[in-house]
Amino acid sequence: MPAKSKAQQKAAGAALSAKRGETPRGELFGAARDMYDSMTEKELEDLASTSHEGLPEQVEDED
Repeated sequence: MPAKSKAQQKAAGAALSAKRGETPRGELFGAARDMYDSMTEKELEDLASTSHEGLPEQVEDED
């Protein structure tokens, strides 16, 4: 599943880094911490590998 925004892609990259042990979990906050807790490494890889090209910075909540 591709990321819907640059912010989502960056948060997935941060969560993936922590999941792999490259950065401490304590450095995560917000969406990255939620992603770390709720997603598998494979799911995070899919989001983090999305190209930035053509993505908006952020997407408004649909709620």
